[in-house]
Amino acid sequence: MKILISGASVAGPVLAYWLVRAGFDVTVVERAPAPRKTGGHAVDLFRPAMDIVERMGALEPVMAHATGTHTLTMHAENGARAVELEMRRLMGAFSDRHAEIMRDDLSEIFHDLTRDDVGYVFGDSITSITPEGEVTFERGAPAAYDLVIGADGLHSNVRRLVFGPEEDFTTWIGAYLAVASVPNHLGLDGRVEGLMGVDRTAAMYGAAHMEDARAVFLFRTPRPLDYHHRDVARQKELLREHFGDAGWEVPRLLDEADRSPAFYFDSITQLRLDTWSRGRVTLVGDAGYCPGPAVGGSTSLAVVGAYVLAGELAACDGDHTRAFPAYEAELGEYVRRSRTFAVNAARGLMPGGRFGLWALNRGLRLVNRLPAALTKAVAQGTSKGVRLHDSIVLKDYAAKDGRTPSREHSKGA
Repeated sequence: MKILISGASVAGPVLAYWLVRAGFDVTVVERAPAPRKTGGHAVDLFRPAMDIVERMGALEPVMAHATGTHTLTMHAENGARAVELEMRRLMGAFSDRHAEIMRDDLSEIFHDLTRDDVGYVFGDSITSITPEGEVTFERGAPAAYDLVIGADGLHSNVRRLVFGPEEDFTTWIGAYLAVASVPNHLGLDGRVEGLMGVDRTAAMYGAAHMEDARAVFLFRTPRPLDYHHRDVARQKELLREHFGDAGWEVPRLLDEADRSPAFYFDSITQLRLDTWSRGRVTLVGDAGYCPGPAVGGSTSLAVVGAYVLAGELAACDGDHTRAFPAYEAELGEYVRRSRTFAVNAARGLMPGGRFGLWALNRGLRLVNRLPAALTKAVAQGTSKGVRLHDSIVLKDYAAKDGRTPSREHSKGA
């Protein structure tokens, strides 16, 4: 059975790994000319995704490439004393098992793990998909596939071709994210330092294995901004409009972002589709159910979604009419809760007023003072879903080759 996956970032290679393990013939097509090493930004893997990483045999390289962020220092635009926080305490409130890693490093690890068993085609893109599975490409020859899966991100080409225009399914949750690769002039190694204000936050972080650093900007606006997602010059203009009067190191970071060729800018937008599947086509990760970049745990959700989709296809012997509905039913609650979590996180990271900024400052100080066990207990008792990811229970899917994921790896999942 031949399966085509569009997208070679995170969800695509994870899905390919499990599909090949179940006996399927898998091809991955990626628009980029090679595995991406363009700077990227840090992403979080929480317990269920970490369990899957371990089952894939990729735990060692993932931990070797972890950013190792240990300290967060935040200055406040209202003049309050800077807050310094142990990241172990903060992340421990969210998950018992966690790793932060640069997205491009994670993508490269998954690609290296699968390249010998998966047919990767770089520098090409799908142009059409028929209901019968006939696919045409920008450069390659047409081919027929039993199934086509879009793992090509928030601005998914597969989703556009099969389901319709992106704007039909997006819900803007009021904020924007920008990331740029910049010189590490503060000498940050495992530290995040930044500035928090009303409706905006800017920060910079570095890691031992990174020669440069990343500048991160988060900001809220009352209405959506007018720009195209590929118009980088306009995006940099908008960033300066919203941070041009900020203090701390922000002026220098804006200058460096202007010069940086590795720049990312996007709205914090959720995808809300009634179904992620149509005929022989389905979507996985941000292409189908992005809860919001940077605030919804979308990378962990993508890893889990890829694992579940492959597992259901294997369990149904490739019968998509049974596997796709089972996949959506298995993952649906996680997706819905991630959306709620993302909306709350966006509000918390960018307070909408002076009182909210004061409360965020005080909350960070409180995390530092409380015993770690008490912080975890408080997080577990909240109604906001802080421990969302650790509440997810992974199914065990037996592969056709007879290998079943170790029960030891899935304890407490």
